[in-house]
Amino acid sequence: MKNREHRQIILKKRPLGRIHPNHFQMIDGPRPVPRDGEALVQVMWLGIDPTQRTWLNEKRTYMPPVAIGEVMRGSGVGIVVDSRSDRYKVGDWVAGMTGWQNFAIAGEGGLFGMNPIPDGIDPKAMLSILGVNGLTAYFGMTEIGKPKSGETVFVSGAAGSVGSIAGQIAKIRGCKVIGSAGGPEKCSWVTQTANFDACIDYKSGHLEDELRRLAPDGIHVVFDNVGGTTLEAALANLANHARIVISGSISSGYSQDNYGTGPRNYMELGFKRARMEGFIFLDYLSEFPRAFFDIKKWIDTNQITYAEDIKLGLESAPDALQGLFDGKNFGKQLIKLV
Repeated sequence: MKNREHRQIILKKRPLGRIHPNHFQMIDGPRPVPRDGEALVQVMWLGIDPTQRTWLNEKRTYMPPVAIGEVMRGSGVGIVVDSRSDRYKVGDWVAGMTGWQNFAIAGEGGLFGMNPIPDGIDPKAMLSILGVNGLTAYFGMTEIGKPKSGETVFVSGAAGSVGSIAGQIAKIRGCKVIGSAGGPEKCSWVTQTANFDACIDYKSGHLEDELRRLAPDGIHVVFDNVGGTTLEAALANLANHARIVISGSISSGYSQDNYGTGPRNYMELGFKRARMEGFIFLDYLSEFPRAFFDIKKWIDTNQITYAEDIKLGLESAPDALQGLFDGKNFGKQLIKLV
């Protein structure tokens, strides 16, 4: 790349509803220059996640909002092209919070910095199954849901990057796993490739009835990525002492002051003596090595598969983020920059 072909997407104004490209601005400038202890990373891939929408709102969630005029926050992987650090060598692949830009500076690393990717691992996997999506699925299912062999598990958003992994973990635990997804193509992938026992097309309008048919003895674990009427349908079909994992509420759109409304039938929790609990994967930081070990083992033994949805070019990032809420992605949404 020429010196002035460093492109960045900054936040221009906060969206109140849907995301449009005019909420952002593309700027060009010189490549960053690493200082002592730093390295310059050419970003090759970006990961797009629903949680990024929450960072566009004015209110803080589990992380502060992106400031107006700031490079849009986001995860990425790239190659070290210049280094003044003993931690990074030229040619190393690294993963971390790169932001929506062509080049990024890697400093000391750490949780929100950039960390070298071990040999033998597909760098893109660090943005999905070995990154935030896999860790969210792993800890939500194993630590909150705690599925037991023979139980019935329902996963909403089952064709997504989190839901598909969560359901496969429940299958590994010996459970009957039912998913929901939008459209026959996604449902077919969920059952034929991700190995769920069944998948309901929520667009059919019969989710609650189908759950009752497929789980006549009730659902023991709900892993919810969608919220809204999907969560209500699951609550209407609980088994006694069920565990409901709140992973996301993508049906709300995550716009300012709208992260979803409480389910109308929340008293099903009382009737079935059930427990509903939210979490953030960062709650389990000390357990990351265990999660990485288990997930890598399941990948290597073909017990888990995952899908990638790839778009091209930095300029496609805003539309890709909105597309997550429109159900356009199939698996992990990635942006290929180079």
